Amino acid sequence: MVLEKDMVNHPDHYTQGDIECIDAIKSSMTTEAFCGYLKGNILKYIWRYENKGNEIEDLEKAKWYLIKLIEFSKQKEYVNE
Repeated sequence: MVLEKDMVNHPDHYTQGDIECIDAIKSSMTTEAFCGYLKGNILKYIWRYENKGNEIEDLEKAKWYLIKLIEFSKQKEYVNE
């Protein structure tokens, strides 16, 4: 059985080693900067989804970053209560 690559949630080029790239990025930034990073990626994928040839994949990537931003924002609110 051949497993299909998941280019949205677990692309090979982001999940090598012991830490996922998104976690390293988060660790290197302030809360405000990380939220900006997530927002920027959402905008990037929405902006160009009709022009790259794989609309659904880019929309799924935008959704992935949006879900991360929502999850991170909920954690932020929980910590600040």
